[in-house]
Amino acid sequence: MSRFGSQLRLSSSLLKRCLKKRAAATSGLIHPRSFTSTEGSRPSIVHKRSIDILHDPWFNKGTAFSMTERDRLDLRGLLPPNVMSPQQQIDRFMADLKRLEIQARDGPTDPYALAKWRILNRLHDRNETMYYKVLIDNIEEYAPIVYTPTVGLVCQNYSGLFRRPRGMYFSAEDRGEMMSMVYNWPAEQVDMIVVTDGSRILGLGDLGVQGIGIAIGKLDLYVAAAGINPQRIRRKRAGAAVMSWLAPMAMTIACGPLWKGMGVLPVMIDVGTNNEKLLKDPLYLGLQQYRLEGEEYLSVIDEFMEAVFTRWPHVIVQFEDFQSKWAFKLLQRYRNTYRMFNDDVQGTAGVAIAGLLGAVRAQGRPMIDFPKQKIVVAGAGSAGIGVVNAVTKTMARMLGNNESAFESARSQFWVVDANGLITENRSNIDPDALPFARKMKEVGHQGLREGASLVEVVKQIKPDVLLGLSAVGGLFSKEVLEAFKSSTSTRPAIFAMSNPTRNGEPECTPEEAYSVMGDHIIFASGSPFKDVNLDLLPDTIVFIFEVLGMLESRGRAQQVVSEPMVQLVQGMPVDSRGLLKSSLLEMSDDRSCGEASWREVGLRIGLGTLLAGSQVISDGMLQAAAECLAAYMKEEEVLKGIIYPSISSIRDITKEVAAAVVREAIEEDLAEGYRDMDARELRKLNKNCYRCQSDMYHNLMHLSVVGPVRKNQERKNKEESNEKY
Repeated sequence: MSRFGSQLRLSSSLLKRCLKKRAAATSGLIHPRSFTSTEGSRPSIVHKRSIDILHDPWFNKGTAFSMTERDRLDLRGLLPPNVMSPQQQIDRFMADLKRLEIQARDGPTDPYALAKWRILNRLHDRNETMYYKVLIDNIEEYAPIVYTPTVGLVCQNYSGLFRRPRGMYFSAEDRGEMMSMVYNWPAEQVDMIVVTDGSRILGLGDLGVQGIGIAIGKLDLYVAAAGINPQRIRRKRAGAAVMSWLAPMAMTIACGPLWKGMGVLPVMIDVGTNNEKLLKDPLYLGLQQYRLEGEEYLSVIDEFMEAVFTRWPHVIVQFEDFQSKWAFKLLQRYRNTYRMFNDDVQGTAGVAIAGLLGAVRAQGRPMIDFPKQKIVVAGAGSAGIGVVNAVTKTMARMLGNNESAFESARSQFWVVDANGLITENRSNIDPDALPFARKMKEVGHQGLREGASLVEVVKQIKPDVLLGLSAVGGLFSKEVLEAFKSSTSTRPAIFAMSNPTRNGEPECTPEEAYSVMGDHIIFASGSPFKDVNLDLLPDTIVFIFEVLGMLESRGRAQQVVSEPMVQLVQGMPVDSRGLLKSSLLEMSDDRSCGEASWREVGLRIGLGTLLAGSQVISDGMLQAAAECLAAYMKEEEVLKGIIYPSISSIRDITKEVAAAVVREAIEEDLAEGYRDMDARELRKLNKNCYRCQSDMYHNLMHLSVVGPVRKNQERKNKEESNEKY
């Protein structure tokens, strides 16, 4: 009996300690434990049982629940009897996913990409921990599925694909209610919000409420690549708390989502759509009205920003895929007041600067020659002008950072939009593009005119860099690429940075660029492509194009080439512009196709800002991220034309770039609470914290809250009884 009494007392003591810890955690005195910890495995407190926990993606383990857990949590009989390890679960899932790839083509034209997205999304719904583990372990293969280019197709079909709500929706009909609505989100702490109004999704145009898919996909990359945690409640910040807060963040980069609470939030601001197809679609999920404009539009965005920063004062808000006329205006409106930045204006600019600096290195020129690069820019939207502004500032810093330096830097750009070359004679010119409008006197000296075509500009200017930010697929036609062959650079660079467009292509593909210009160029794209294999000699390629031209003009090539060659050429895949498609180039001499994707810089800017605690994101922080990325590549890689790191190293470089952002924030005196931390401490901290246990699940135990609730109810009943009598 005494032994039983002793066990009872121990059990009671354990329960008291658990209740005490829970009360302390609720009051913010201690930090909730992560799912995985190097300190050992302890039970995590859950307040659900049975079916409820199986429907909770934060805690659901599926078949990995042990038998003792199944008994404790009333799961016995609700799952198959075989208990599987986490690795067995992943193997089973991967086998299912791989079945779809038997006849799949590689890259952005993969016909099974949407099916893969469906499977991954279903996994995300039922087991969030496993979802991010799969994504992190296979980042190179599945980043193009959860984000660009597949996410463009997802957004186009989102109303039909919608199954379970994810994120928050604020609409024009919610005006006056947003301050209370924001408290409907269950997380007490949110670190990162990606918000869109759906007005310009990638190169696909106005997709309305369906654009939330881009915000969801971007945050998946934040979690997998930049280490932003989707499940987190952060300890109250103080100068001395930096080490304890930063360590789990760094560990998350390697391990995936580790903390309870929700640290990321995708948001859709629905102000209507001007897409006639969606306005007439009875299955469309958004407001079927034309978009708000002017002050009405601004009032909705203002109310949203005030609401989210009232509830989460330290959140970072990233604006994603807003149409050009609002992108700059909203950035200037909020950047000095709120912790925010714009993907298209600043994120794309950061990765472009990194690539342009890398191109100078690849050309074998000293970095001081960067301000001498002649750059033709195709596209004058928010991304195009944002990049040009940022690169101008970088050049000006190298030239002395005075007015003369800025004037010299601006003179290196020739900006072409849908109406041709932008000059001072352009009517109704966009104010943001005005500083880069060429003077008619110098335009005349170059043999050009207002509205000159892209081919004319490239032919006359002979630029070092052709920068595509137009969202027009196939803009860099064979004629443009042929004109670019006259470049004065020993190694001209092509940046086809537009993401998926209406016809599914960037400005040009790597195969098109290499086939026309040869193997001495530098190529980078906004979407992932396989490295190109160029075993065909340039004269063979030219010969094939000549044959294609003859076939097009004469119908056949009689008495010019042999019939077998005609049959070979006729069987080659050719697009509408007469350029060879990728399946032709099944060769052995690889050429790198760098991915100039936003995630190479923007994710690290977000993480670095979180780590620094900076309340603003300065131009210097963006510059530091770009320069760090450019310096990351080894000399032998750059000489091969590799100017961006492979996505397989995305988590490794995250540490370096985030550290550079923190250092710059400290130098600019923006790193609130962390001014005593130097770069050496940060690097050491990241190195020490990049370790985690191999198990991705944490042991769970149930803690009932019936007792305290019952006591409160009894106390309330007693008080009511006393008042009654």
